[in-house]
This record gives sequence, C-alpha cells and structure tokens, in this order.
Amino acid sequence: MILPRAFYDRPTLDVARDLLGKVLVHRRAGVDTSGVIVEVEAYIGEDDPACHAAPGRTKRNAPLYGPPGFAYVYLNYGIHNLVNAVTEPLDSPAAVLIRALDPLDGIATMRRRRARATKGRRTRTSADLPDAALCRGPGNLTMAMGITLEDNGLDLTRSRLFIDDRGIDVGPIEWGGRIGIRVGTEHPWRAWVAGREAVSAQMQKAKRR
Repeated sequence: MILPRAFYDRPTLDVARDLLGKVLVHRRAGVDTSGVIVEVEAYIGEDDPACHAAPGRTKRNAPLYGPPGFAYVYLNYGIHNLVNAVTEPLDSPAAVLIRALDPLDGIATMRRRRARATKGRRTRTSADLPDAALCRGPGNLTMAMGITLEDNGLDLTRSRLFIDDRGIDVGPIEWGGRIGIRVGTEHPWRAWVAGREAVSAQMQKAKRR
C-alpha cells in the first residue's frame, strides 16, 4: 500500500521513525528498483542550522515549504543527488532524508548504475559490491535507484517515486546524531535499524526506542 499524504502530515521525528521498514520504490525506463528503508535523518525548520530552510525560503528549497508527501531531491556538493520526503503542514519546512536501504527489487540494475563513473569518481565494480552496500549512504542510494533532479517535487503518493507499506517488521530502532554535516550535530535526529549492514554508520551514545 502506498503511504497516504496523512502519513507525512505529522511531526517530522514521528515520520522519520515510521519510515524505517517502509519500502522506497522508483520506476525508471520500465524498471522498478526498491529497498527497505533502514536509515533516515530529520531536518526541521528554519531554526535547524543544518536544514536547507535555515536561510529562509529560496527557489532551491521551495519544496520544503510545500505540502507534505512530496519529494525534495537536491544535488549535494555538485556530485550526489539526495532524496527527502517532505513532512509537516504547508509552510512548515521540514523533511526526512533517506540515508540507506536494504535492496529488494532491481538489484542487477542497481549494480550496473553503481558501477558507472560519475564526475571522475568510479565506484567499485559490481562484482566487488555486496548487496548491502548498493544503497548504503544517501548518494549511493539515489545512484543505484536512478533518482535524479528530474524527480524533485514529485508527489510521493501518486508518481513513479513512492513509498510503500508492505508490513515489514525491521526490529529495534536506534537514534543518534546526524552525520555528514558541520552544524546541528547535537540533535539526535538520525534513526536507523539496529544491526543492518546497509546502515552507513553507527554512532556512539545511540538511543533505542
């Protein structure tokens, strides 16, 4: 079942927690790729220095201010596309970054995409890459799934990019500081499924819920 808009129209930390175990699906060129979400990060409002809304509304961050349940895809450091699910009511800028997946569908396609060169950087060959590493990290995830800036602003409830509830119980969840940022690291707003190899990093002082 595709998650309805009401799922996203809630406090961002609640959405982040509940996204773990859901399935991100992308349809591109007639091929479905998908994976179980096992790691996420929350970014909440203009008061969060790590959130793209911190400087106020801009052309780039406009999707954050839009209705919940839409995709916010942006280019990070000119190299990686990152995919987020917009949360909370209209004009309340917040989103959940999808950081890692356990691959389900289209694994062969994911391998081919990950093996391609990107701006002078070449990933390991598909023969060297274990399944758990295909979507480990938000940039690798979008590369494997073929998610690009063309997907920015898509409606996650009715487009080629959506999140499915398949009733998967992923087990214990842990919380810790966000990673890959320089500000706002004190917020324990990264959540992941304990013990999953696809999770990009394990942080100290994690909190289990």
